[in-house]
Amino acid sequence: MANKSEWIAAIESIIRRPIFKPKEPNITVIAVQVPSFSASNSTVNFTFSQYATINNPNQAVFTHYNSSLQLLYAGTQVGFMFIPAGKIDAGQTEYMSATFSVQSFPLSVNKPESMVARPTVTEGFNEFQIGPSIEIESRLEMSGRVRFLHFFTHHVDASAEYRVSYAPLPQSLCLYHSRIIQVLL
Repeated sequence: MANKSEWIAAIESIIRRPIFKPKEPNITVIAVQVPSFSASNSTVNFTFSQYATINNPNQAVFTHYNSSLQLLYAGTQVGFMFIPAGKIDAGQTEYMSATFSVQSFPLSVNKPESMVARPTVTEGFNEFQIGPSIEIESRLEMSGRVRFLHFFTHHVDASAEYRVSYAPLPQSLCLYHSRIIQVLL
C-alpha cells in the first residue's frame, strides 16, 4: 500500500502535466537608445536606455525576482541594474524601460572585430561602416515562478541578449545597427 506522500506526488503529476504546462515568459527588446555619448582619451561614457516587453503566456501569474540588466563591452561588465520584483498577470504583457548612465571606461586596446571598418547589411541594403564603432551587448535576465492552484510552483528563467553597434559619423550623426542575438524561451 502506498503512503500518503506517494499519493500526493501521483495526484500532482496527473494534474500538473496535462492541465498546467508552464512556459517561460517571452522577452522582446523593442528599442535601444544612446541619448548621450562622449569619447575622449580612449575612454567613453554614455547614457543607455532600453525598452522591452515581457509577455506571460501562462494561465497563472508570473512572479519575477532576482532579475537584472547588464551591459557588456569586450566581455567586461560596464553597467548593471537590478529589476525590481513584480508580477505579470496571466496572458498579459508588461512594458519595461531602463535608463542609466554608464561611467567612463577605457576602450579595449586589443581592438575587437567590432572596432574595424567593415561592410554591414541592414534591412536588405549594403552599407559601409565608416571609421571605428563600439559594440555594446545588453543582457536582460529574469527569474521567477508560476504558481498553479496556490500549491504547485514551477521555476522559470528567461533572457534576451541584444547588441548595439555605435559609430559616430561626421556632423555628429550616429549609425545604430542592432540585432537580437539570442532569446531563450
